[in-house]
Amino acid sequence: MVSILIGTFFIQSLFIKFVSMQTQKYEALKIAQLKQEVITDNLVVESALQININQEPYTVVMRTPNNDLELIRGLLFAEDIYKKNEQLKFEIIEQENKINKIINATISKGHLGKGYLNKRTLLSVSSCGICGKQELKDLKVDEKKLNKSFSFSITIIKKMLQKMNNFQQVFEITGGSHAAAIFDKKQNLLSIKEDLGRHNAVDKVVGDLLIKNKLQSANYLLVSGRVSYEIVTKAFIAKIPVIIAISACSSLAVDFAKEFGICLIGFTRNEKMTIYSNPNYITKLEHA
Repeated sequence: MVSILIGTFFIQSLFIKFVSMQTQKYEALKIAQLKQEVITDNLVVESALQININQEPYTVVMRTPNNDLELIRGLLFAEDIYKKNEQLKFEIIEQENKINKIINATISKGHLGKGYLNKRTLLSVSSCGICGKQELKDLKVDEKKLNKSFSFSITIIKKMLQKMNNFQQVFEITGGSHAAAIFDKKQNLLSIKEDLGRHNAVDKVVGDLLIKNKLQSANYLLVSGRVSYEIVTKAFIAKIPVIIAISACSSLAVDFAKEFGICLIGFTRNEKMTIYSNPNYITKLEHA
C-alpha cells in the first residue's frame, strides 16, 4: 500500500510539473454583462523549438513545451526524414527556464529520407503557423509599435461578430472551416474569407484588401478560432490594432500583442470577453 501511494504521489508530481510548463498565468480584464473585473487567467504556452539535424537548422515549430523528443520523432517520421526503427540520438543544445529551445537529432546520411531534401514541408500545410522560418532569430519582427489614437465601446463587437457569422457559408455547410474578417473604424465589413487553416484565412483577408488598396482602412481583425503568435504578427504587419477572437489566445500571442501595441481580446461570446493586452483602446467601464 505504501509503495502504491508513493507511486501515485510521484505521478501526480510529474503531472503538476508538466502542467506548469504548459500553462502560464496572465492578468486580464474579463467583461460580462458590460461590467469588468481584473482576473488571473491560465493560458496555454506557445514556444518556439528549433530542430537541428546533424547540427544544421532544419525547422522551427511552435509547440506547447513537453514531449519534445516524441514531437521530433513523429515529425521526422511523418516527413519521410527518418523511418528506421532504431532510436535516434537527441541532444539538447539550448534551454531557457528549463524549456527546450534547440534540439539536435543525429542521423547518418545514409539513413536520411527523401523528405530531408524538402525542408519546411510540414510547415507548408494549412495549419502552418510560421512557414519559412528556419531559425529562432527569424521569428523577430523589427518594426515600430502600433500607436493608433482611437477608442471603441465593447458594445460594437457583437454587431461585428454577427456580420462575420452571416458570411461563414462554408462553415455553415461543413462545420470545418475557419473565418477571418476585417472591419474599418465604423465597423463596416471590408473583407471576410474562410479557409481550413486559421492563418490562411487571415492571409486571404489581408491579401484581398491589398488587392483592393483598402488595407489602410483596416481597424479590427476578427477570427473564428484561437489566436497564436503568428496571427498577432500578421495583424501587426498589416497595422491592424485590434484582434477579436471567439476562442482562446496563446501565451506568445499575448506577449507579442503587448509588445506590438495591439488590443487582443479572446473568448468573445455570449456577452462575455477577456481582454489580454492594451485595454486602453476600450471605453472605460465600471468595475463589477
